[in-house]
This record gives sequence, C-alpha cells and structure tokens, in this order.
Amino acid sequence: MSTGGPDLVIFDCDGVLVDSERLTTRVEARVLTDLGWPIEQEEVVARWMGRTSAAQLADIGERLGADVAAHFDTLTTDEVHQAFERELEAVAGIPDLLDDLDRAGIPTCVASSGTHERMAVTLRVTGLRERFEGRIFSGTEVAHGKPAPDLFLHAADRMGVSPDRCVVVEDSVFGVQAAVAAGMGVYGFGGGLTPAGALSEAGAVVFEAMSDLVGLIVHSSSRMA
Repeated sequence: MSTGGPDLVIFDCDGVLVDSERLTTRVEARVLTDLGWPIEQEEVVARWMGRTSAAQLADIGERLGADVAAHFDTLTTDEVHQAFERELEAVAGIPDLLDDLDRAGIPTCVASSGTHERMAVTLRVTGLRERFEGRIFSGTEVAHGKPAPDLFLHAADRMGVSPDRCVVVEDSVFGVQAAVAAGMGVYGFGGGLTPAGALSEAGAVVFEAMSDLVGLIVHSSSRMA
C-alpha cells in the first residue's frame, strides 16, 4: 500500500460514529437484571457489544426463555430510542475526521451490526446520515454477523473495493475480529467502552481520539497488504 492511504474506510456505527453504546448497555444491564439475569454493564459490553441483536436475543432466550427475550427487546428498544432522542451525540471528533477524509479523497461507508431502523435514528439524531447516504450496510444483510467477516466483505463488495484496500474503524472485540478475518487493516477506538488492551490483543491498532486517526489512516501502511 502507498502512503496515500486505503481505498475505503469502513466505520462501525455504535460507539464509533455515535456515542450510543454507553446509553444502550446501561439500559440493557438494568432491564436484564429486572427480568431475572443480574448483570453489570461491563458484562453486557463483553458479551454482546459489536454483535447483532439477533445473537443477543438468542443468548437471552436460551437463559431466560423466548418470551422474556422478546419482552427484553420491546422494553429496551423503546427506552433506548427515547434516550437517543434526548441525549445521543456524535463521537467527539467524528465530523472533523470525516471532513479530513473527504479532503484526502478517501471514500467511507458504514457497516454495523445494528439494524437499518436503528441506524436511521442514530445517524439522523447526530446529523451524520447525509454523510453516508447510500453507503450504510447492516448485519441484517448477511448470513453471519461479527465476528464473522461477512458484513465487512459485503460492504467492500458493494463499494467495489478489494478487502486488502480497506481499513475498518471499530470499538468492539467482535468487530476487530471480523475485520481481521476479512483481511482488512483495523483501528480500534480506545476511547470507548472496550479496554484498549482487548482491542489490541484482537488485532487492532489502537488510538485514543478521533483527531489522531486521520494521520494513521492516510500516512500509515503498516496494517495493510
């Protein structure tokens, strides 16, 4: 790879573009505890952050039953969306980073385990939807969610870019594992809920602030084929 950077930057959404994971995991931990699975926010992060809702609900259903899992889904969806409308903001530095990537001529897209309906809310509330219009991909579009590589490979294919010319920006271990499995370089956001060491161990180059990332993407080729 040349020092000019990749041909595509693939962003995860929750926790990378929008600061939603803190709100979501807090609600999910409380609701699960109320429903009979005492659990801390940190365990919710470790078990499910970066995975699809279907995978989470399957785990809950196995432990508490399908009816409880469905009730959990209803309760958390309503409460989380209300919290998004009141409190959700873009991750600090994201608008400036997107501007910098635009100026560098590096295309971007979103590939998230979240549903299109969820991303429609989070990206609208934070003013980012127009930045990615027509380039938003969901884990619901592929057979296997993260940590399988399917979603990132799907996004690269739809964008017409070879996987080895892509880099991924992630904040979860499952997401990092998916990017590595896809043969893509991956940067792990250490300013989120996942410990930086866990992101690094999974295979990411860790950074702490979005303001640091454009330099890594444009000028570093160490993680790319």
